[in-house]
Order: sequence, then C-alpha cells, then structure tokens
Amino acid sequence: MLRHRRLSLLVHRRAAVVVTVLLLLLAGVMLLAACVGQTYVPPGEVWRVLRGHGGPYDLVVGELRVPRIVLGALVGAALGLSGALVQTVTRNPLASPDVIGVGHGAAAATVLALATGTVASPGALPAVAVTGGLAAAALVYVLAWRHGMQPSRFVLTGVGIGVALSAVVQLYLTDSELAAAEQVKLWLTGSLNGRGWEQAGPLARVLLLSLPALVWAGRALRPLGLDAETAAALGVRVQRSQLGLTVLGVVRAAVATGAAGPIGFVALTSPQLARRLTRTPQLPLAASALTGALIVVGADLVARTLVPPLEIPVGALTSLVGGPYLLWLLGRPGRR
Repeated sequence: MLRHRRLSLLVHRRAAVVVTVLLLLLAGVMLLAACVGQTYVPPGEVWRVLRGHGGPYDLVVGELRVPRIVLGALVGAALGLSGALVQTVTRNPLASPDVIGVGHGAAAATVLALATGTVASPGALPAVAVTGGLAAAALVYVLAWRHGMQPSRFVLTGVGIGVALSAVVQLYLTDSELAAAEQVKLWLTGSLNGRGWEQAGPLARVLLLSLPALVWAGRALRPLGLDAETAAALGVRVQRSQLGLTVLGVVRAAVATGAAGPIGFVALTSPQLARRLTRTPQLPLAASALTGALIVVGADLVARTLVPPLEIPVGALTSLVGGPYLLWLLGRPGRR
C-alpha cells in the first residue's frame, strides 16, 4: 500500500513484476518484428530509422513495419482490456466481445459499409464499427434483461445474436458482386497487412481519451468480482456499474475490430492468461492489455514469416490457437 497524504494506492507486487516483464517482452517482440521479414534489418538500423535519421531501410521499417507493429499492439491492448471488462461483468471466463456478439455486430456493420460503398475512407471504419458494436451490445442487453441481468442469460443471448449476425453477413456475401465479396472476405479474416497509421490513429485516440474511465473501471472491478448481492450490500450500484463497464469494453472491441478486422480469441484468452500470471483476485487491466498486445504482435510476426512470401491473416492464427484453449477451458473439472 502506497500512501501520500490523502492519496492511497494498493500495489500488488507480483502484478507489478508481471507488468514490467510483459512490457520488456513486448518491446523485444516489437523490435524483433521490425527486424525480421523478407528483408532482415539490423537492430541498429531500426533504431536509426526510429530516431528519424533515415537510411536505406526507411521504407521497409518506417513506412511498412513500424506502423503495422504499433497498430497490432494497440489492437491487442484494446481487445485485452475489453475481454477483462466483459468477463468481470458476466463473471464468466468464457465471455468476450467476440463470443457474446459484440464483435459480430462491429464486423457486420463494417462489412456492410465496405460492401455497399457507404464508407468514403478507411478512417471512417472505426466509427462504423463502434456503431455496430454498440447496437449489438444494446440488443443483447435488452433481450437478456429480466428483473436484472444474469450472466448466464447475457452470454447465451450474445451467442445467439452473434450467430444471427454472422448469418446476415454470409447471406449478403452470397448476393454481392465478386469484387466486393472478395474484399469483405479478406477483411473478415482479420489482418494487419496493408494497414498502418491511418487505422492506428483513431484507435490510439479512443484509448487515450478513455484512460480516465479506466481509473473508475479499476475501482469498480473489485466489488463486481463478487456476487451481485454482496456488491449491492457494499453500496455498489450494480446495474449502473455493469452497464458502464460493458459500454467501455464494447467501444474498445468495436474500434479494434474496425481497425484490423475481427481478430478472434484475443479478448477471450488475454485476461485469463494475465490473471494466472499475476494471481490477483480480479482480472488485472494492465496485464490483460499487455498480454493482448503481446499476443497480437507475436502472432502477426509468426503469420508473416511462417510461410514466406505468403502472409497468413493474424486472425486465422489466433483462432487456430484460441479454439483449443476454449475447448480446454470448457473441459476443466468443476467448470459449469
């Protein structure tokens, strides 16, 4: 416990150590991703480009790799935070934006905007994704509400909404032109290829502007980790806190989806891995964000170097790893 006059801050030592290690690992993986590719760039040259001194690798590092790496870290951090918030609200490790329908809502809105040509520039995609994600979350919340919100009903309703939205997207693809369908299918795989500062900018602004809300979220997560009756007895306005945390998580997931497409299972696995590393009673926000960033940056590095010169979409790789993890989580003894 750190105290300074009227300000007190509870610091979990193991969590602080884990966050520091994750920061170092993330920095190392980001540096490795900037060096490795079809053209190897020495670390010294990468540092030279980052300092703005230019050189023969300015195009490869400064314009192709670094923006992609930064976007991957931002997307992973947003998904990790979103998963931690949604799983705390539902008190269910199987809940995440891409499982309960929020990611499907953002994907459906963005796909329809791309397919119909209503988006003038890629920079408008995050706003479209936020609209779709919020609409899907609102629909799930309304349908799941019955004298209060029960986590199991919320999750099952979200799964149903997600299946319905996926069907809408598939039906639209079967009736669209070939060029539009190919563009939409490429976006649905979730890839960082060809993306950069134009997509990273709006996502970074959303994350920065919502930092004050994360301070409130960190305090609200502790009592909500208990059952609703205990939290209410402690004076917590449960429904209001649940709604606020859900909206906060939905916005992050929706903007991340609009920036890079639907990258599955990152929001599902990151909070649980972070909790196992930190061993904290509640899901740690900072560790979840760093774990998500590390997963996306590392997966993208593997995806673009595993079978050169082909690039596997990072969303396909995370789903390939996340699927068995979900089955393991479902099969754990004592897990309902």
